Amino acid sequence: VALVESGGGSVQSGGSLRLSCTAPGFNMDEYAVAWFRRAAPGKEREPVSCNSVRDGRTYNADSVKGRFTIFRDSASNTVYLRMNDLKPEDAGVYYCAAEGEICPVIVDKWGQGTLVTVSS
Repeated sequence: VALVESGGGSVQSGGSLRLSCTAPGFNMDEYAVAWFRRAAPGKEREPVSCNSVRDGRTYNADSVKGRFTIFRDSASNTVYLRMNDLKPEDAGVYYCAAEGEICPVIVDKWGQGTLVTVSS
């Protein structure tokens, strides 16, 4: 299922953003959800953060540990990625995906993504 990402923008280094991921008609609480980043066109999307629904565990890339937090809001059927202390290397297009109950998430369809730019 292709999900809908939003919340990207332009911030200065050290700033914060909160990305949103949702899918109308699709219950996000039934699936593991992951965020990915593509740093530049032509580069592979790399996993950033993932939350398993079966056991609630969360996995973060080493580069974002302590700065990024993935969390769910069941009432709004949304999964968020809170990004603090942003660095220029965090920039890119962020995508979310949902599949199965545990991480990692296998993606067969990508959404449009949301663009994050970080200036130094």
